[in-house]
Amino acid sequence: MDLFHIVSEDRIKKAYQDGEFDNLPGLGKPLQLEDLSGIPEELRMAYKLLKNAGYTQEEGQLRQEMMTIEGLLKKCDDSTEKESLQKKLNEKLLRFNQLMSKRGVKTNSAIFKNYEHKVQKKIKY
Repeated sequence: MDLFHIVSEDRIKKAYQDGEFDNLPGLGKPLQLEDLSGIPEELRMAYKLLKNAGYTQEEGQLRQEMMTIEGLLKKCDDSTEKESLQKKLNEKLLRFNQLMSKRGVKTNSAIFKNYEHKVQKKIKY
């Protein structure tokens, strides 16, 4: 054992003897462990960090869907299909912004830049 380990053990024993652990929340109740069996072992720490920071699976999925739709928009030549994709993208952006506002995060107004240009074009004409 190294010195750090010995000092740590001594401090824990002293705190236990002084009763510092007697009033902890959940004392005498079973631990509620998360089931992380569906997450690869090497990604579990990253998953826990993101979850503790408030990131949700829905948020990640929305980001992925928005990126996919943006990629399709860049490749699309059909105006009807482009309009449909843009509508889907705007819906996803709206939902994403709702999630962000629940977390108290301000979203970048540049996200709606494309939509803003369309509105400005309609107003000018």
